[in-house]
Amino acid sequence: MISGACGDADDDGPIQPAPGESVRTYRMGFSAIPPRVNQAEALTVIDMWTSRADAAIMHISPPWKALLSGVSATAAVNANELQLANYYRAKNLRIVVMVDATDGLNRAAEAPELVELGRSISEPAVQQVYRQFVLALSSIVKPDYLGLVAETNLIRLSAPASLYASLKQMVNAAANDLQFVGSSATRYVSVQVDVAWGWGQDNVYKGVEQDFADFPFMRALGLSSYPYFVYADPDEIPLDYYSRLPNGRSLPLMVVEGGWASGSAGTIVSSSEEQVRSLRRQARMLDSAKASAVFQLTFTDLDIPSLNLPSGSILPLFASLGMVDVNLRPKPALAVWDSLFAVRRSP
Repeated sequence: MISGACGDADDDGPIQPAPGESVRTYRMGFSAIPPRVNQAEALTVIDMWTSRADAAIMHISPPWKALLSGVSATAAVNANELQLANYYRAKNLRIVVMVDATDGLNRAAEAPELVELGRSISEPAVQQVYRQFVLALSSIVKPDYLGLVAETNLIRLSAPASLYASLKQMVNAAANDLQFVGSSATRYVSVQVDVAWGWGQDNVYKGVEQDFADFPFMRALGLSSYPYFVYADPDEIPLDYYSRLPNGRSLPLMVVEGGWASGSAGTIVSSSEEQVRSLRRQARMLDSAKASAVFQLTFTDLDIPSLNLPSGSILPLFASLGMVDVNLRPKPALAVWDSLFAVRRSP
């Protein structure tokens, strides 16, 4: 259960399972991403999934152009994230934030807005606006959990060493800022689970000890996992796929992004039936890890033709992760999600 420093005073009390009753330790939820860039449809989608969730994740890229042009971090957060956070809280959802400081579709690169501006997180001025943005998220949104950077081990593997060094400096400075102001959010970073198990390398388990060393402020561990890139069958995923990573540490584990495709794209071959089995397999992995939360970024599939993607974009490989299709029609996986959500949540 998510229970950050904000406490559980607004909760409905501990849930005591009856003898032999199935329970889940983890909260469940999605983000606000719609199938198409359409504000009205985005609200429809949020209303569809918030009835089958007890938490929400806000996966946020800093608005680099605005921040570097003089817009204050406070103004940026008040204009964007605050309204959505208030909407979630009105639905009694806990809020987890993940700040994504680099390119989410290419971890070898800086954020696309910074590349377009010819700027870099190696610059003190860029680091400073990131730190101000993180502080504003903490003080204005007041999330239960605040992730300061996504997929650190994948960035370390694929990006230039100088970029990773700058990232580490910037993120640890932001964590110190949060500590100084007494932020109530539990701070974490996310790691790429498939990479931790050796994907893209020699397929030998690597773990995430370097990430714990590089970001010692962590009081939770975020997990990113798209195992359909690694395994042909979801039942091949080890049951300790999540639980092995803490290496004996006792801290909350949260899946902050991931999923299994329901269709084929590129070299990926999958089906709705595989997606259904992946959710059931994941539930066993979450139970094994005594996880605190599981999020998928997309509740719906993505309408790729409407998005005008640049040539070579890998986003189509993630287009069919949704519980509903691009027209909001339920897929078989939705019934499985709902059955898992119906399980009583333990304290």
